[in-house]
Amino acid sequence: MSKTGTFYGIGVGPGEPGLLPVVAWETLKCCHVIYIPRASSQDASTAKACLPAHSIPDERFKEIEFDMSKDHSVLAERYSHSAKEIARQLRQGLDVAYLTIGDTMTFSTFNYQLQAVREACPEAPWRVFPGVTSYAALAACTGFALGEGKERVQILPCPEDPGALQRAIETNDIVVLMKIGRRLSMVVALLESMNLLREAVFGTRVGTTEAVCLTGIEPLLLNPAYGYLSTMLIRNPSPRPL
Repeated sequence: MSKTGTFYGIGVGPGEPGLLPVVAWETLKCCHVIYIPRASSQDASTAKACLPAHSIPDERFKEIEFDMSKDHSVLAERYSHSAKEIARQLRQGLDVAYLTIGDTMTFSTFNYQLQAVREACPEAPWRVFPGVTSYAALAACTGFALGEGKERVQILPCPEDPGALQRAIETNDIVVLMKIGRRLSMVVALLESMNLLREAVFGTRVGTTEAVCLTGIEPLLLNPAYGYLSTMLIRNPSPRPL
């Protein structure tokens, strides 16, 4: 029986070209097929733009268009369809990579793709390379310490309910807030009411030419459009004991 190829998940970082592990890059250059997700609202793949200058032939890249549907049945069907295609390639002995921005396993659509591929081709080996998260990049560019000593740090997708967010902030030293989107104005208003605007830093598209990184975030009150691909780090100097 012929040897199956390996399926690789590769986190390419939050935006800066080349901000990915050397071992992941060396593996990627050897892959026969490289899937690059592209949001239906975007003209080009953000993930591909995160790669360093390279000489990988264009024919190795294969775009997958996606939209952020909240319908789990729609998502399952989409990933099942692409997994069947990937499974055929793996059974032909081809090594296949799937790129994702940020870290491969942190609030990433790659989680769904990996599960679908493992179900479609359980005999194929797989490996996931970690990537740099947007919040790690934001902490680095603003000098924001992500936890000191025994500080409590919570990573949280932005809730719809400001009360839920307030409770998370009140009971942690640091909240890493992701997936903010259209809720940005709500978040800023809440932080203002809690007198924590000066304790937070904000970043969107960190590492790209369109990056915005702010310490002291009052200007965001005028820029709700910044919410897309945004992350916020919030420090509470006096958290409530658990």
